[in-house]
Amino acid sequence: MSNFIKNANWRYATKKFDATKKVSEEDILTLKEALRLSASSYGLQPYKLIFVENPELRAQIQPAAWGQSQIVEASHLLVFANITNFGDTQIEAHINNMAETRGLPKDALQGYGDFMKSKISTLPEAQRNVWTSKQTYIALTNLLNAAAELNIDVTPMEGFEPEKVNEILGLTELGLNASLMATIGYRHADDATQHYAKVRKSDEELFINL
Repeated sequence: MSNFIKNANWRYATKKFDATKKVSEEDILTLKEALRLSASSYGLQPYKLIFVENPELRAQIQPAAWGQSQIVEASHLLVFANITNFGDTQIEAHINNMAETRGLPKDALQGYGDFMKSKISTLPEAQRNVWTSKQTYIALTNLLNAAAELNIDVTPMEGFEPEKVNEILGLTELGLNASLMATIGYRHADDATQHYAKVRKSDEELFINL
């Protein structure tokens, strides 16, 4: 746990990445596995995780992300895209996956599947889209923690125009929406932000014990 706290103090929202440094494929695979293993409601993982490797696409995305340099300078760009209009089809796929993974007859899971459908599919589409978007934030947390363990910098980003990113990447046609982005790489020596003291609320301000 001491390493976890040390890593949490080490990480920060990197403002300037060193474009000459690339994250190894081995480390990217580790981060992908951390993302794959992330918690999600019912284990449904109602999103897709898009690693944008094409530099031309990244250059197109930059203006839609308020011109932030991290988009093109970081080693990797990850777009968290929540599934829109999530419902019965995706829940059935999850039930099939559970049955196969755990060696269970699908009939044994039908009650659980029907329960999920009753709680999710019956919601208005707009509410379901908000819910799937929120799930991406859980996956982001796993990425932040796993990357810090590897001394890899990650900058979470909400500062972009989702509609434009959706258009650039063709996400709407895939039933997806850009919910979050994260740039992954290594901090530049000139990024003064890395030397700033971390500002957080005190225990007394933050926690309530009842």
